[in-house]
Amino acid sequence: MTVHSAATVYIAMGDSFTAGLEPGKPRWPDELADALGPDVHYENVAEVGATSEQVEREQLPLAIELQPDLVTLVCGANDVLDTTRPDPDAYAARLASIFARLRHGAPDAEILTATYPDLSRFLDLRPRSRARVERGMRLINAACRAIARRYDVDVLEGFDHPLARFRAAFADDGFHPSAEGHRHAAAEFLSSLKGAAA
Repeated sequence: MTVHSAATVYIAMGDSFTAGLEPGKPRWPDELADALGPDVHYENVAEVGATSEQVEREQLPLAIELQPDLVTLVCGANDVLDTTRPDPDAYAARLASIFARLRHGAPDAEILTATYPDLSRFLDLRPRSRARVERGMRLINAACRAIARRYDVDVLEGFDHPLARFRAAFADDGFHPSAEGHRHAAAEFLSSLKGAAA
């Protein structure tokens, strides 16, 4: 289904949730771009393993250079998974910087972001690690919501989404989206765009 959108340039930023893991496999940004129509220029600059610091340093300049009018940005999971001491304040500061620079460098862009599901739910973790990851993701998600409100960025809720409770929404690793998870994510982002355009 094609949505009537004013978007002409769509840039997807973030980590493996957006980049995907297997070349050639469908990803939710690809499906969203298809729904926006054949005249939309689409680039996925997300990178597997990217932290918010890497998104700001490496992906943001590329995105601004392309002058998008639609940006999706989902990052923060690796800020939790790559350390035993996640720093939600540092993440919030970087996310605020990213949004501020997008607002300045691409002032006409509609920006969408999302919280993550509870990544500890289906990962094979020891109890202490599971508690750390669950707490870290809650803090990162809370920071995402707060910073997004400050910069008038729409947030799709992944943490409390009913689908996040179902194992079939995740790949074999229990972390990344399955094909079904990608389809549902694309539908959620598309629904948000259609609601904004209504």
